[in-house]
Amino acid sequence: MRGVVLAGGTGSRLFPLTKVTNKHLLPVGRQPMLIHPIFKLREAGISQILIVTGTEHMGDVVGLLGSGRDFGCQFTYRVQDEAGGIAQALSLAENFSSGEPVCVVLGDNIFEDSIADEARRYREQGGGARILLKEVPDPERYGVARVEGDRVVEILEKPQRPPSNLAVTGMYFFDAQVYEIIRRQRPSARGEYEITDVNNAYIEREELSWGRLRGWWTDAGTFTSYHQANRWVMDANREDV
Repeated sequence: MRGVVLAGGTGSRLFPLTKVTNKHLLPVGRQPMLIHPIFKLREAGISQILIVTGTEHMGDVVGLLGSGRDFGCQFTYRVQDEAGGIAQALSLAENFSSGEPVCVVLGDNIFEDSIADEARRYREQGGGARILLKEVPDPERYGVARVEGDRVVEILEKPQRPPSNLAVTGMYFFDAQVYEIIRRQRPSARGEYEITDVNNAYIEREELSWGRLRGWWTDAGTFTSYHQANRWVMDANREDV
């Protein structure tokens, strides 16, 4: 399995902090935000990792991460030329993945749990997709899973009336079919290729499983959630403060 960290976007909700830097280079605790998902992938035994970011700050990202030697892994870099959505960014991983499954983590996801067990469960699944859900107090901000029994039967993007409080976090496992699914997609009303549509395509195939995050999690994409991410990380590493 290979890893993909998606670190593009404009970070407009964190402006003016993001006026001169990529959101994923902002500090969370004592590390830049982008380091946290990389540590989670390495903890799961994933050492071949693709970093996808935009054109403006690619040099800064490469300057921070280098070849991967300092992290015990090997980095590959791809540029997302324009903001076209998570699914479009993921499509840039097709050649990198070489037919192998991928664990995709959004670069602003800060969370407590290890994903090593989830990676093992996905390998045992043998294909399809797997998503990780988290109970949240404000599900209308996220893609929300409608669950019947032990199955996710639909994912709704930022619904006004959420069918549950289970948010789809920014961690996904996909097999090599994901790129063909993305090629068949059409842009959403906001002109982006949505990862929710990709997950719903796997649901239609009855090839999507799910797990649940037990510890804390946030997407660190707003001032409120960014502050929360820093507080959680600093509390978890208080001995290093």
